[in-house]
Amino acid sequence: MAKPKRRYVCTECGGITFRWQGQCPDCSEWNTLEEEAPETAFSARHNLGSGGRRIAFEALDAPIRPLARRTTGLAEFDRALGGGIVPGSAILMGGEPGIGKSTLLLQAAAAIARSGQDVVYVSGEEATAQVRLRAGRLGLADAPLRLASASSVRDILTTLGDGAPPALLVIDSIQTMHSDMIEGAPGTVSQVRASAFELIRYAKECGTALVLVGHVTKDGSIAGPRVLEHMVDVVMSFEGERSHQFRILRALKNRFGAVDEIGVFAMEGAGLAEVPNPSMLFLSGREVPLAGSAVFPALEGTRPVLVEIQALIVRLQSGATPRRAVVGWDSGRLAMLLAVLESRCGLNFSSAEVYLNVAGGYRLSDPAADLAVAAALVSALADKPLPMRGIWFGEVSLAGEVRPVSHAGLRVKEAAKLGFDRACGPVQEGEGLGKLRYKGIAGLPGLVDQVMANA
Repeated sequence: MAKPKRRYVCTECGGITFRWQGQCPDCSEWNTLEEEAPETAFSARHNLGSGGRRIAFEALDAPIRPLARRTTGLAEFDRALGGGIVPGSAILMGGEPGIGKSTLLLQAAAAIARSGQDVVYVSGEEATAQVRLRAGRLGLADAPLRLASASSVRDILTTLGDGAPPALLVIDSIQTMHSDMIEGAPGTVSQVRASAFELIRYAKECGTALVLVGHVTKDGSIAGPRVLEHMVDVVMSFEGERSHQFRILRALKNRFGAVDEIGVFAMEGAGLAEVPNPSMLFLSGREVPLAGSAVFPALEGTRPVLVEIQALIVRLQSGATPRRAVVGWDSGRLAMLLAVLESRCGLNFSSAEVYLNVAGGYRLSDPAADLAVAAALVSALADKPLPMRGIWFGEVSLAGEVRPVSHAGLRVKEAAKLGFDRACGPVQEGEGLGKLRYKGIAGLPGLVDQVMANA
């Protein structure tokens, strides 16, 4: 084996010589020659600076083909995806066990198969007989989709490579898949990453839309490495309480459309039914005005959803420790709002238990709900019902000011469509909000006067 040659590089001019000397022969500077590490056979073989295939660069204004989407047959599913499934895309869907992920994907896969496209459904958790029983219960037994029960990625890709690639490939779930190229049991970090990489590579090369079902942890995030969420194009979350009827399909990441879009479904005996008007679902049962009930126009992406916020105030005997219970909202924000009401409006909640609930099991994270929550609390404290056909929205600051919120016109427009005739919100939002009677509120003291007057 030949001995690697040593060479010396000048730090001033970059000149190279194969023996050390005090003076650089090129620039005549002294003591500037430094020995460079010799190149070995190993380093030459693993040098990534050469030996690869040259890539082609494109300009940003280069002409592109329009994005072709495939409809799933479920309008709410398409809405959450941004208009439909993009060929060659990878979709990761997470949700709690038993929430209806497999039911939703089976309904979507059956609808696409009935439209004449090739669909493959691979279940790693259930036998094919179990999936067929569910399909029969949902009335989908006649759908011409290809069903298999397998967990080996090599077997799946080998089978799919024998024919034309399908339009849709559903893997239920990615935590059950394993690759024989990686050591470890299915569900480990290395196995999940390797299996997902091979399936996504196949989808990108063949133009197949890939849907991966993922397990979730106790806090609701998708189990496994976060790198899995970076590898896919779309991350969707299927949410809802199993004790309630509705389910929400939410897009958390979407490279082909807007994020935070939602699709609303209702769990029925024949499967998941679409809810084109979710506001009617969350506002059902409001026949008579009750104290402590306020309607808030929430915004999910571009869709306004009207939800009911309920508050209950219970006076306690002196010395008892009051409770603060919240369902569907941030408990820390409730404590802040109670402190602002006590400090800026002189209301006393310290000797009372406070219970707050968002009806229907809906979860709110919009800061625009501050005014609706405050109105419900003041109404419950004074035992005065709020107007039945009124909505409340606005963000409350620590100084008690009511600040503007985004898309106020869109919220009011949805309320008017459902028969509401009045709205209360920030003063700056009072113009151009349609035919509703709008009452601008500058601060929480004005809110208290408004509730007490029952205007």
